[in-house]
Amino acid sequence: MEQSIPELFGSYVFTDKIMREKLPKDMYKALRKTIDNNTHLELDVANAVAVAMKEWAVEMGATHYTHWFQPMTGYTAEKHDSFICPSDKGEVIMDFSGKELVKGEPDASSFPSGGIRATFEARGYTAWDPTSPAFIKDGTLYIPTAFCSYSGEALDKKTPLLRSMDAISREAVKVLQLLGKTEVTNVFTTVGPEQEYFLIDLEDYKKRKDLIFTGRTLLGAPAPKGQEMDDHYFGNLRTRVAAYMHELDQELWKLGIPVKTKHNEVAPCQHELAPIFDTTNIAVDHNQLTMEIMKRVAKRHNFACLLHEKPFAGINGSGKHNNWSLTTNTGENLLNPGKTPQENTVFLVFLAAVIQAVDDYADLLRLSVASAGNDHRLGANEAPPAIISMFLGDELTGVIEAIENDEYFGKAEHVRMETGAKVLPHFMKDSTDRNRTSPFAFTGNKFEFRSLGSSVSIAGPNIMLNTAVAESLSLFYDELKDVSEAGMDEAVHKLVKDTIIKHKRVIFNGNGYTDEWVEEAQKRGLYNLKSTPDAMPALIADKNRKMFIKHGVYTETELESRYEIRIENYTKTIHIEALTLKDMIQKQFAPALMRYIDDLTQSALSKQQLGIKGAAGVQKELIEKLTGYYEKTISETVKLAEDVDKAESMKADLDQAKFYHDVVIADMNEVRKYADEAEPLIPEGYLPYPTYEEILFYV
Repeated sequence: MEQSIPELFGSYVFTDKIMREKLPKDMYKALRKTIDNNTHLELDVANAVAVAMKEWAVEMGATHYTHWFQPMTGYTAEKHDSFICPSDKGEVIMDFSGKELVKGEPDASSFPSGGIRATFEARGYTAWDPTSPAFIKDGTLYIPTAFCSYSGEALDKKTPLLRSMDAISREAVKVLQLLGKTEVTNVFTTVGPEQEYFLIDLEDYKKRKDLIFTGRTLLGAPAPKGQEMDDHYFGNLRTRVAAYMHELDQELWKLGIPVKTKHNEVAPCQHELAPIFDTTNIAVDHNQLTMEIMKRVAKRHNFACLLHEKPFAGINGSGKHNNWSLTTNTGENLLNPGKTPQENTVFLVFLAAVIQAVDDYADLLRLSVASAGNDHRLGANEAPPAIISMFLGDELTGVIEAIENDEYFGKAEHVRMETGAKVLPHFMKDSTDRNRTSPFAFTGNKFEFRSLGSSVSIAGPNIMLNTAVAESLSLFYDELKDVSEAGMDEAVHKLVKDTIIKHKRVIFNGNGYTDEWVEEAQKRGLYNLKSTPDAMPALIADKNRKMFIKHGVYTETELESRYEIRIENYTKTIHIEALTLKDMIQKQFAPALMRYIDDLTQSALSKQQLGIKGAAGVQKELIEKLTGYYEKTISETVKLAEDVDKAESMKADLDQAKFYHDVVIADMNEVRKYADEAEPLIPEGYLPYPTYEEILFYV
């Protein structure tokens, strides 16, 4: 009999309940103070926690522990050590100290560092993050940690994220204190990331070199049916898929990951899961775990889980919607308009801060979602455009227009929905519609940053967003700090009004897919950074560099390193894709096509000898057509190989990345064009890998 969900949820997590049970009261209170107020953790508390954590882990069957961290690969990393400690009697005891909990020493030489660490400078440190709970997986105690170099620079994604959370909390509290919210001492950013993914048969996956090496198909003609019937979206779950989703829920619930929603997405074989929001730090850890568990559980059901942003051409790719909000330690959601948003001073101030942040740092937000994979989605009619804009909806737009024009905006009337069927219950219509073409949309009490790619760590986008909003709030504080209590209302009204007037260009409630919007955005002076190489310079742009350093999120050295890592990651990704495509053409596609041409030729000669001229003539035309495709595919593959060699001879910098984007990807597209045109003419059984038809419609 399965455990009930309340029993199952968090059963593999070192939860607050377990800490309260196993720790002395004074130690528990000290730990809670560290977690809740971001205060320093003393070693005696760490020792007590280590003993309790080890006892619990051993009771759960764990034999090892690991400092689990997030290097700049975009994935997670871990090194496992056992709890055993030899005794002087030739036996072992199970031991784990506070020092071992607080600090670990992995080899830092082989992780991306962007020049921060040379290969011979190997030492790095992992440092326990007490705000993210430890958990058990595969008989090992996993301890979430930050990762830094011997000289103290952040080598991971968690450290800058925690710094950005500190920055926005610090600046938000200062503003709230001015607005009379003196009881607020902390502000937390919260995130609920929706995760899209594909499930395909594992055996099909194993036969595709492109999926194995790059995560996406580099060849493949469209199937006779795609997503044009809209029959997969929210459709019935197939039995195998439902079984997978059920086990995935169970595994994630054990780890305390509050997944709630699951459904079919638009494309065939595409699905989505979504958790309830959590504090950003924990949400990032949970999403990294979710992606790992998704792939692991998929194999147990003979599936391969694809997290690439565009696994298949011609159908929708996968994104990850980052639902972001701000909550105080007193439980108030600062982005909740309440019943009368026009009278909610705190909401309007924080709304204005977000508007200013998105406008001033749209280039950074665009950069935060830029990747080789996501370049295939952004701007297509399946994901928001590359132009960063905000959707506020009719009611909020009416409120800010009223403020801008010093007019009164009456309370919005909630309209009852009339469906026309008497048997159906009445319900109230939402105050705003949803805009699926908007990169950054207000959705009631949060903003949904919709541009993220499905495989990305959500740490980067939230670092950028947190820091940008922290900067807006810092500027707001400077403007209001010397205002008297009597003049505060008038000063706040002026601040919000001036902010709206200055930054309203970033607000757009229309269809982001139209050519008219591209033209309008250009007139407004908005960024249109169409590719990852276009967006890369934003990271080290002077205004952005100053902001990060001001708020202590990145140092100069850390920014430069991440710039280099992004360039390197992009060029290596395209390089691997190009070599994989070349390999598939030369070793799989071209030999299969030539084999079919040879078979056709033999068949045509036989028919000609027998005097069957009509059939032989038809086959001759097909042979000539296929031979033309063969020659074009081979010649374009030769050009691709030459341009890859040319790219590799270039200096590893932005120019090389642009060459890969402008030249190498264009070469790959030409190779694919001819191969995909030939594919429908090749009978089943010749190609050594499954086609789109076989992959997408036989699960």
